[in-house]
Amino acid sequence: MKVLHVDYDRLRSYGANRISWAEKMKYGLIRNNHYVRSFSDRDVAAFEAPLGIRDLGKKAANRRFLEVVEHNDPDLIIIGHSDIITVESLKLVRQRRPECVLIHCNCDPLFVPNNSKRIAAFAGVVDAVFVTTGLRDLRRYAGLGARLYYIPNPVEPTVEVLDNSLKTDLPIDLLFCSNATKFTKRLEMVKAIKDAVDDEMNFKTYGSFGEAPVWGRDYDNALAKTKMALNLNRQEGDHWYTSDRMSQLGGNGVLQFAHSSGGFDEYVPPETLVYFDDQQDLIAKIREFHNDDVKRQDWAARARKFFQEELNSTLYSRYIIEATMVQPFSHDYVWARNINPDGSDKS
Repeated sequence: MKVLHVDYDRLRSYGANRISWAEKMKYGLIRNNHYVRSFSDRDVAAFEAPLGIRDLGKKAANRRFLEVVEHNDPDLIIIGHSDIITVESLKLVRQRRPECVLIHCNCDPLFVPNNSKRIAAFAGVVDAVFVTTGLRDLRRYAGLGARLYYIPNPVEPTVEVLDNSLKTDLPIDLLFCSNATKFTKRLEMVKAIKDAVDDEMNFKTYGSFGEAPVWGRDYDNALAKTKMALNLNRQEGDHWYTSDRMSQLGGNGVLQFAHSSGGFDEYVPPETLVYFDDQQDLIAKIREFHNDDVKRQDWAARARKFFQEELNSTLYSRYIIEATMVQPFSHDYVWARNINPDGSDKS
């Protein structure tokens, strides 16, 4: 299958940023024997704009997108987190190439208004929408035209190469990395945890409380030194929603603490993620695993095995293709046991 993948490749960062979920998807698609052409919408807009001012290049980027579609004749177009390519351009693709399948893939939270608006807009023109939030919350977009599917954040085995579950001499006991402050109060909890455990362990909070954020290579280096980490979303409670932090930690054998309201125990095996209900529960469990390194290693190893085997980018991309084309599932995808390939409930 010929695939045109539209997302932001960060060409102008020259490798300073870490690999994205979009790149992981591309690697998975290629492993599944699909041809993938990438179209980095934001970079094209900047390249085409006067003085490189991206906002001035949006019309040109849409024109170039339609040219790429014309020149490559894709079977499938995957629209990622694009705020450049318009619904009008996708409607033109529909008119000119009615046999081409269109889908939207989205890994941002629904509580961000612009993202929810983006999903709704694309759902009115594409065939299917895939989001890293469970169907219980995705149903708000039902009836807009697109079939709705949940997707996890994938692990890429060439990226998540660490296994910290095997190590005992790691200098960072607990890690939390964040640079996002909108739509969240999570730093209040992080500060309370820091006050409670700072005398007991090395708790690094890159991006908060005066510690500089880490990106790309520096983030990977921080992960390589870490035993345990907080997987705190900006807001908790959306079904199966988490940032890609979950796959980065799980895939590298870093023990992670996640809020119980996400419902991940519905498809993630026991004794892998450490779930907490509130701040005091979290602090108690951090101390428990800090003081029992054998238990920390055991849970982290079990999590890494699950993430690498069941949430890898090859299975992730194969699932997206099979669901898009409404084909029988070729694997027992742990996140899709209750749905049919057309997105309907098995019940």
